[in-house]
Amino acid sequence: MDTIPDLVGAEWRKSSYSDGGADNCVEVFDGFPGVVPVRDSKNPTGGVLLFPAPAWSGFIGGVKDGRLG
Repeated sequence: MDTIPDLVGAEWRKSSYSDGGADNCVEVFDGFPGVVPVRDSKNPTGGVLLFPAPAWSGFIGGVKDGRLG
């Protein structure tokens, strides 16, 4: 990826796989083609991980079918 997306004002959403408990708080932002920004909702000013969209889709697929715990 050549440029880092501007995430100021981003409307984050909690992952549907976060169970709402104190330990599982992943948020994603769906506003950029080709990349999925991910952050920890307990630390919203902390770092953001940027995943290529195909890698994120593969991860989610693995979670849904039980391959990734």
